[in-house]
Amino acid sequence: MVTYRVAVIGGDGIGPEVTAAALEVVEALGVKLDTTDFDLGAARYLRDGFVLDEPTLESLRTFDAIMLGAIGPAIGDTRIPGGTLERGLLLKMRFALDLYINYRPFFGVAGSLAQGCDFAIVRENTEGPYAGEGGTLRYGTVNEVATQGSVNTRFGVERCVRYAFERASTREVKKVTLVHKTNVLTYAGDLWNRVVQEVSVEYPNVEVDYNHVDAACIYLVEQPERYSIIVTDNLFGDILSDLAGSVTGGIGYAASANLNPARTGASLFEPVHGAAHDIAGLGQANPLAAISSAMLMLEHLGEFEAATKLSQVVRDCKPEGSVLGTRAVIDAVKERF
Repeated sequence: MVTYRVAVIGGDGIGPEVTAAALEVVEALGVKLDTTDFDLGAARYLRDGFVLDEPTLESLRTFDAIMLGAIGPAIGDTRIPGGTLERGLLLKMRFALDLYINYRPFFGVAGSLAQGCDFAIVRENTEGPYAGEGGTLRYGTVNEVATQGSVNTRFGVERCVRYAFERASTREVKKVTLVHKTNVLTYAGDLWNRVVQEVSVEYPNVEVDYNHVDAACIYLVEQPERYSIIVTDNLFGDILSDLAGSVTGGIGYAASANLNPARTGASLFEPVHGAAHDIAGLGQANPLAAISSAMLMLEHLGEFEAATKLSQVVRDCKPEGSVLGTRAVIDAVKERF
């Protein structure tokens, strides 16, 4: 039996709790993991000023996968300058490990606006405004100028779009919807649109659609059933993913995979929710988003049988996940194996 080496970044708040829950569930499925803990996040930064150095990053690169819980200080804690953890830890891992796909599946739970809907967002994960192009002039004066550019390369867009079509081709509803703002962002939008049209020729069985991002925000609420795979850029994908989490039952269910499909670096799996310091250590955290993220990890590792089983079990448990508490959810999931 294969044993997978997994780096574990529990992080802050409820992060360590939900990550531990996910790993317990994976092992209960019979998948063997050799885990190594990495002390990274807000608590580490506040303790000794450490974010992420090159030796640690190179160590993370050698693992089969990385599981992350949550990163961030408690709400109202202003001791960490904005961007310190986001750019210095999360984005640094995405860029250095070339985690160019952010894949987030959504399934509407009973009673949600998107009840029964099954779709996913494929988000380009290393370019766009998050690439960091820009700067300030005359900083702190009344004449200050701030610029923030969006980086869109043919290489980056095409590999994201191809991944979206590959995903769509394996789904029951074979459809890719490009979401952008081509009527205003005419350069980046035109590049994305042309690449989608060109790649679509290679996938004649996949339907192609387009929505402006503002229209997509309406459709996700009013007509979520129109979507199967949404493909979009980094910023739009970030925003739409939170909205999608809300309409499918709550962000506490939302999972994500930061993927390097070329496998030149370890892919990273994390729940979308935050650190929720207010309930940390109380046993109240819903671990289903972390467990779903572990399901995506199993899929990436090639453990398809275990991933399929866990996916169905998570769907069965979702309606009760937010009220049971951490331990009860873990037991409810394991009882269904």
